[in-house]
Amino acid sequence: MAETQTRNGLRYYNLSHRWGHMMPEWPSSPGVNVTVNKFHAKDGVFMTEFEGILHRGTHMDAPLHVTENTPTLTGYDVSRFFGTGVAVSIPKKKWEVITAEDLENATPKIQPGDIVMINTGMHKKLADSDEYYAYSPGIYADGAEWLVEKGVKMVGYDVQANDHPMATKLVDHGLGPTHPHLIDEYKEYTGRDVKEDFPHWEAAHKILMVKGGIPGIENVGGELDLVTGKRCTFMAFPWRWPDGEGSGVRVMAVIDPDQKFTIPTGA
Repeated sequence: MAETQTRNGLRYYNLSHRWGHMMPEWPSSPGVNVTVNKFHAKDGVFMTEFEGILHRGTHMDAPLHVTENTPTLTGYDVSRFFGTGVAVSIPKKKWEVITAEDLENATPKIQPGDIVMINTGMHKKLADSDEYYAYSPGIYADGAEWLVEKGVKMVGYDVQANDHPMATKLVDHGLGPTHPHLIDEYKEYTGRDVKEDFPHWEAAHKILMVKGGIPGIENVGGELDLVTGKRCTFMAFPWRWPDGEGSGVRVMAVIDPDQKFTIPTGA
């Protein structure tokens, strides 16, 4: 069902997946569980509570998530969460990498200061499945370095994480391998070893957030296809959580079909 809304000539698009009980989640624990504590027929009000981690659904990480003694969510300048940018189509299949060359050749052209949303096509496959989480494409070090050097403001992807799945603990990185069968599967599928292609644990996370101070949004989706190939205004705000290492975000895109609307300078 389309969620696009038009108001005062501007079109507003939702770029987030639904969040809540039984949503697809990255293969780690704990999951998000929602309990109904009060309901109208019994209590006259409706109230729920949830338990779980905030690295679920469409969400943003902070540098502290991947590197000690680095900023939390409130370490990002709030100006990074709102601005002009592009949604670009970079179609990718199983285990393919979003490269610096892909980003350089993307249209509309990515410019310094842009917010960038990357559409690989994977958001259409969101499910509690290996296809979406274990066999996903993703970005790695060279693509992340390109985004930092370009000076983008914020970046979002319609894939499972800020890194390629073969750079995560699913294989022999960090706390892994949690999915050791993927190591042999990757070798059979590509003819190469995982550690040869992805020697560093979550390199893109660290390059983007720690080196570049760039917020990265995982699991972008919703109406992403409707804004792909266009220059838009984007916004995505995490919680004001001084100790936070991650937070769900509602990602929005706004387009003026006539390309006439501008935000007043306030001068």
